[in-house]
Amino acid sequence: MPYRRHRRSLFALFLAFLLSFASLRAVHAASGWKTIAPGMDYKYILAKNPSTVGDSRIFILRMDPNLWRLEAVGISQTGESASHTARDWSQHHKFSAAINAGMFATDMKTHLGYMGSPAHVSNAKTNAYQSVAAFEPRDSQSIPKFHIFDLDAPATQFANIQKDYKSALQNLRLVKRPGLNQWPQQTRMWSEAALGEDEAGRILFIYSRSPFSMHDLNNELLNAGIGLVAAQHLEGGPEAQLYLHVGDLDMEMYGSYETGFKENDANSAAWPVPNILGARPRTSH
Repeated sequence: MPYRRHRRSLFALFLAFLLSFASLRAVHAASGWKTIAPGMDYKYILAKNPSTVGDSRIFILRMDPNLWRLEAVGISQTGESASHTARDWSQHHKFSAAINAGMFATDMKTHLGYMGSPAHVSNAKTNAYQSVAAFEPRDSQSIPKFHIFDLDAPATQFANIQKDYKSALQNLRLVKRPGLNQWPQQTRMWSEAALGEDEAGRILFIYSRSPFSMHDLNNELLNAGIGLVAAQHLEGGPEAQLYLHVGDLDMEMYGSYETGFKENDANSAAWPVPNILGARPRTSH
């Protein structure tokens, strides 16, 4: 009899686990997120205030930094003279996902703002951009594996970020912690690739082919229920891109419209870029 009661108890626990797991999956599905790998989900946001161009869908790729590792790479590191699309960068470096690392100088190589990793420092100089994405902490037990810092926040110094993290990427700020839209309204709009962080510390790769002013895009993201607390601009117009290859899923997204440069939605191919931010699964965590 005690053995039977023990079996019934184990079965009840197992059934409770299955019901709990099914409930979590149902909640996850209802939220619009689609899981494609452990710690990696994506969803589309339909803008409440649509763009005048395209379908007004904003793509969000969400990654748990405990399971996914970021790596910034560029042609100043590889020694190449030619840039690559996000797809080509991904295939060569075996990234599961890749997005622009940020804007670059007229030499078609140098990242605007600091860009450094243990493998290579692409640009050692900082500029006035107030957003720094840091990843790969030197002490992963005490600080987050990924964090977007506001350089104008109290007690935040770039030198301390460098001491704490092996890699850092400085870019124009879109959203200041804890979710403050930093762009005034303007008439200029463009396709956008951006990097964000949510309230749980997860990495967000953000892409929209439909052009928005950055003020409007920030509002869409902040009101979309994705928990966005900080974000930085990576690239706009036809150079903005995101590539995703996980299992059988293969998605290549690239922008088109940019006010004063390419005012149409006709771009039909990804443009090569000199620097990329890639994501790969951690072998251990």
